[in-house]
Amino acid sequence: MFYAILLVTLAVALVTSILVVRFFNEAVKKILSRIVGDDLAEAWRKYMSFAIVVVGVSGGVRIWDLEKFVPNGRESALELNGVRWTIQIYRTVIDTLSQIAWVMLLFFLCTMVAYVIMRAVEARASERNGKAPE
Repeated sequence: MFYAILLVTLAVALVTSILVVRFFNEAVKKILSRIVGDDLAEAWRKYMSFAIVVVGVSGGVRIWDLEKFVPNGRESALELNGVRWTIQIYRTVIDTLSQIAWVMLLFFLCTMVAYVIMRAVEARASERNGKAPE
């Protein structure tokens, strides 16, 4: 039964991560196009997608939490009934989304700082050329 819960939580975390990647794909692409340019944006978007999936799966599948379903010599394993399956799947979805939220927050904070720096540099360059900043 341990292998079943492990595979199900892995599949749920993977599907959840892929759905989040698809949801944010266009926003990440536009932000990266503005910050790093069109030629590098696609490579960075692929890296961001990979990072989201890896962090989502590693955050959603908590092996140490699943170990209580494995019998050891001293204690018997917890029985996997319908309630425990539901709780484990719910925890997997919530933990996956939680970890992805932290990655996305970090990404958007870094890109916001980069955007502000770019705007300041553009404004300074346009002042030198005698143009009013946009």
